[in-house]
Amino acid sequence: MEDKIKRLKLLLKESGSDAILISSVPNIIYLTSYSGFSYFEREAFLIITNKENYLITDGRYAEIAADIPGFKLIETSSENTIDSVFENLGKKIKKIGVEENDLSVSEYRKIRKYFKTANLKNLQNLRIIKNDNEIKAIKKACRIADMAFDYILRKIKKGVTEKELAFEIGFFIKRGGGDISFPPIVAFSKNSSIPHHQSSNRKLKADNIVLLDFGVKFDNYYSDITRTVFFGKADDKFRKIYQTVLTAQQKAIHYINLVGRRHPTYEVRARETRVRDIDEVSRGHITKHGYPTIPHSLGHGIGIEVHEPPRLSPKSKDILRPGMVFSIEPGIYIPGYGGVRIEDLVLIKENKLEILTHSPKEIIEI
Repeated sequence: MEDKIKRLKLLLKESGSDAILISSVPNIIYLTSYSGFSYFEREAFLIITNKENYLITDGRYAEIAADIPGFKLIETSSENTIDSVFENLGKKIKKIGVEENDLSVSEYRKIRKYFKTANLKNLQNLRIIKNDNEIKAIKKACRIADMAFDYILRKIKKGVTEKELAFEIGFFIKRGGGDISFPPIVAFSKNSSIPHHQSSNRKLKADNIVLLDFGVKFDNYYSDITRTVFFGKADDKFRKIYQTVLTAQQKAIHYINLVGRRHPTYEVRARETRVRDIDEVSRGHITKHGYPTIPHSLGHGIGIEVHEPPRLSPKSKDILRPGMVFSIEPGIYIPGYGGVRIEDLVLIKENKLEILTHSPKEIIEI
């Protein structure tokens, strides 16, 4: 936790502000390791100054918050409202930075009322580089996801519904000590052409595509994996699509490793390797073979949130850096027929990448 606070205080120093107000739940989790605050209502703020770190919350969380190391608790109540807290802190904090992607207009106006200057700060990249403990948690989440895939293959039978398989995935993950990253996507037949299909009561029939996209939350960190299998004997059309997607992913992985060997030091690679180049390699392979372009980014960072920087998209400005963890998930989607997506998480090391999800990727026929 200390290295994360130090990193934030370095940003604070560079910005020239007296303090930074943290309002988003993911960043609060990142800095405190406590994940009990609601995503749906405002239950806490952090205020980080050069000398002090404050955690502001109400009596429901006071006992837990008081035990979070490195933070001074400020408990709000009907007598000590958030307005009173901001007014008191505003007497010694003049210039404060706030998260530009999180506050509502009314909250921002309130902060402007009590602090002399409130500058908008983009903290999206605060969590882009993972430390050893974060990587350890993500790897554990990936191991549980791999075990869940192995488990769910045995549950794929004629007549089972998408919802039933989605439930089985969640059940296995929770039994293994994790939580689901998001409602599992289970898509049969033509439903698999919808990238973010909502699992339905559709029953599995012979000669159906089965797309499975799910993830595991472990110790506040997420994994994400997608595999596409075939229930029956795969025809040539499916095999061709599948091989094109698999090769597109392999080309992206090869490109990253090639860059690592060619430019073994971070300083050189950082000037030359944009993550959008990885997207271009994979996307180009798919369109070259006559298929529609990928309707989503090639991948996304992952950590405290399922989707966070870097973004592997055609317009991304992110640069490849050691310590990044992100997905590589090319897909081909044919409306009325179905789709294929293959997704793995990778960790960028100093001169290569490490694949973190290890479920088989050869065509599986059930």
